[in-house]
Amino acid sequence: MKNTRFTATLLAAAVALALVACGDKEAKKVATQVAAKVGSEEISVHQINQLLSRANTNGASPEAVQAMGKEVLEKLIDQQLAVDQATENKLHRSPEVVAQIEAARRDILARAYIQQISAGIAKPTSDDTKKYFADHPQLFSERRIFNVQEIVAPNAPGVSDLLKSYTSGGKSLDDIAAALKAKNVQFNGGSATRAAEQIPLDVLPKIHALKDGQSTVIEAPQAITVVRVVSSQASPVTEAAALPRIEQFLTNQRAGEAVAANIKQLRSTTKITYMGEFEKGAAATSAPGAPGSDAASTDEKTKSAIEKGVSGLK
Repeated sequence: MKNTRFTATLLAAAVALALVACGDKEAKKVATQVAAKVGSEEISVHQINQLLSRANTNGASPEAVQAMGKEVLEKLIDQQLAVDQATENKLHRSPEVVAQIEAARRDILARAYIQQISAGIAKPTSDDTKKYFADHPQLFSERRIFNVQEIVAPNAPGVSDLLKSYTSGGKSLDDIAAALKAKNVQFNGGSATRAAEQIPLDVLPKIHALKDGQSTVIEAPQAITVVRVVSSQASPVTEAAALPRIEQFLTNQRAGEAVAANIKQLRSTTKITYMGEFEKGAAATSAPGAPGSDAASTDEKTKSAIEKGVSGLK
């Protein structure tokens, strides 16, 4: 059974590869060069180059790249042999494999569309990157590495007021933990070392404003976190070092925003009908402005697809 699953997975991966490299069987036939034949099937130079383009060949000598190409060819041969056997065993008709192939097809097509949108986005200018550097000193010129202690509690009635009063009163985290225990509030605690860029951008200004020994309360829909800066160390980043990273970040950010706006537009113009067990929840969440509605949470609904597509640009 394990061998069958392994072969099925190879088949699905091979079909996904074929979709990316050649589009379909006819596209493969028009390849200008054939690197090898496995039975009646051809492996083209184009397929090898497609895979090599994803590898890090910067600085590699022509001989090294040629050796990598030969290694890729051998893997493609092994893959084709597995595909042939899977087809002979009719695994391509298995419901599990059919589902995997369809999932791979959907993923590839969605990524291609997202990347098409992203390719049309104007790159940030030098002024854009320099402005971002100047507007976010906590990430660059005033960057710090923080040693923090945290207590995370559920956002339940009364918990927020308790944590805020204890924090503003200068109480220690031990005192806060004791107060939560007295009220039978479950919580987690811990310590960590985090650089500024490892802290969410919407939270960083609050943490950056703290001096060593100070604490703050950060609220989220499901949880409340008390953060105490035990100590911190200045670790600035120069403008010259930061600008290339800022350019890439802004490019990805703009691509993500463009994709989110496009998907939102498509959702607004396409009839979407929820069925079965999903129909009940959809009625409550599809009302304009309702939590979970298209207007309120389109970005959340499309976040996974956007992240997958945009991650390919990084």
